[in-house]
Amino acid sequence: MDSNSSPSQAIHVVSTFTSPFETSPPVDSSSSTRKPLSLWPGMYHSPVTNALWEARSSIFERLLDPPIDAPPQSELLTKTPSQSRITIFYNFSSDYILREQYRDPWNEVRIGKLLEDLDALAGTISVKHCSDDDSTTRPLLLVTAAVDKMVLKKSIRVDTDLKISGAVTWVGRSSIEIQLEVTQFTTQESTFPSDSIALTANFTFVARDYKTRKSAPVNRLSPETEREKMLWEEAEARNKLRKRKGGELRREFENGEGDRLKTLLSEGRIFCDMPALADRDSILIRDTCLQNSLICQPQQRNIHGRIFGGFLMHRAFELAFSTAYAFAGMMPCFLEVDHVDFLRPVSTHLTSYCLSNCIDYNYCFQQVDVGDFLRFNSCVLYTELHNPEQPLINIEVVAHVTRPELRSSEVSNTFYFTFTVSPEAVKNGLRIRNVVPATEEEARRVLERMDAENLQLVKT
Repeated sequence: MDSNSSPSQAIHVVSTFTSPFETSPPVDSSSSTRKPLSLWPGMYHSPVTNALWEARSSIFERLLDPPIDAPPQSELLTKTPSQSRITIFYNFSSDYILREQYRDPWNEVRIGKLLEDLDALAGTISVKHCSDDDSTTRPLLLVTAAVDKMVLKKSIRVDTDLKISGAVTWVGRSSIEIQLEVTQFTTQESTFPSDSIALTANFTFVARDYKTRKSAPVNRLSPETEREKMLWEEAEARNKLRKRKGGELRREFENGEGDRLKTLLSEGRIFCDMPALADRDSILIRDTCLQNSLICQPQQRNIHGRIFGGFLMHRAFELAFSTAYAFAGMMPCFLEVDHVDFLRPVSTHLTSYCLSNCIDYNYCFQQVDVGDFLRFNSCVLYTELHNPEQPLINIEVVAHVTRPELRSSEVSNTFYFTFTVSPEAVKNGLRIRNVVPATEEEARRVLERMDAENLQLVKT
């Protein structure tokens, strides 16, 4: 049944590991039979990706070898949000192997793996909305542009079934916004459906022409229900506000930057010049740093041959969690992922201009390819201690694409995560230290992040 006739789709996720006693016949590469999904790109690690690709194999198989010389889609379609809606179920209560694939040491779902799944689901929804179901035209190249702030409203257990549902909620000329909801019911849950929502995320994708790599128009969206119309209006308002108010609000926060830098650096100077007199309850940013590196492997690529945006978020989260753990001295509690832009930050001002004015993203995207040498650097950028019952630990993770042969290193993404510690630890006397910059460059990064947080609070 095609996407125009199916109002929604429900997919059950199953474990991807099989019994070692099971055997399968060898695959003949010359055979015309569709090769098993286990041999498709990006299939090694995610039960969700496996389930999504199986469910939409007719579309994805076409994307594996797109007809580049075929004509582009000639006529845009009008689709409803329900036509792109997909729901996936994790049967954690009954599938032991699946539960083990997602379990962290504290019997909760691994957040990094969940972020990867969210990106995979959002990508599938975008493909479903943009598909014209015509094998004679070349498909669009869809790229993750941004992820709105994601706030964890409740812990997600790994022994209780989980559901993620999402659909397209807004479209522009070449951009698509998708909202995903993570829900988990427990026996103690109230009768209000909103009480079961653990996390809500908005992903923005942009469309490019597969051949020219220029921005391409996407199918229109026609909201039907009152909720769908409300989500459209909210997304429309966010886009208008970003274009109209972004620069104005940013200038307001930048006023008096010199005094703010001086204040931030004053304590750090004492650490550098007179360390014996420095505040024992504070620590320099550079003393909180961790890093790791990897070579991007073929198994981590998406259907377009690039590295999954969700894979980058997964690895960034794991490093951020470790950084917060080493800093706090106990297991941190994850709270939120701040807004993530998958852009090439040529400069801070250019990135800000792209976001506030919605210029052509083709000039900004930093693609991460198979074989790239990727380095992640993390630090505790600053802490917020005004609420003694819930101190906040703000982690910055910067991903660099490094090319030793060219003696170059370029930022591909910057991620911001917020953690806290358990209330019991605070009651038992745990103290989170203040983090201070030692250089002007570090101080500017802190101010930019604080200003970005304030901008988001004003917009909401």
